[in-house]
Amino acid sequence: MQLTRYTDFGIRTLMYMAVQPERTALFRIAEITEVFDLSPNHVSKIIHHLGKAGYLQTVRGKAGGFRLAKPAAEINLGALVRELEHSLAPINCSKPVCRLLPACQLKGVLANAVQAYLAVLDQYQLADIVTNRDELLALLPDSTISILQLG
Repeated sequence: MQLTRYTDFGIRTLMYMAVQPERTALFRIAEITEVFDLSPNHVSKIIHHLGKAGYLQTVRGKAGGFRLAKPAAEINLGALVRELEHSLAPINCSKPVCRLLPACQLKGVLANAVQAYLAVLDQYQLADIVTNRDELLALLPDSTISILQLG
C-alpha cells in the first residue's frame, strides 16, 4: 500500500514540528514549503486539515502560524493515516466494474492486508519516529537552522 503525497507531506510536516518541541515561535506555511520544496497551496490544505482534525493549533492573522496541538507522544500514526487518506482501499473494483467482483476473494484478502498495515501503524506514535532528533535536524536546510535559532 502506498500513501498519497498528501498524507506523506502531512506526516513529514508533523515530524518537522515534533523534532522542535522547545520552539516557542509558531511554524509558518512558508517555512514548511521551503524545507520540503512544496507548493504553498498544497501545504495550506494540509495545515487546514490537520488543524480541523485537532493535530495542530492554528493562529490567524499577521503574526499567525501553527503548532502541534498535543505532544508527539499522543499522536498515533494509524489514526493520523486514517484521517489524512481519502481512501484506504488498495483497489477499485467498480471503475471499470470488474466481471469477477461477485465471486472475487481478492478483495477480502486485500482488506485484511490493509487492516494489518493499519494495525502496525497503530503501534506507533509520532514521537517514536523522531527519536533520532539530531540526525533529522542535521538534514534541514541552513536557512531553517537560522529560523530554529530565532524561535
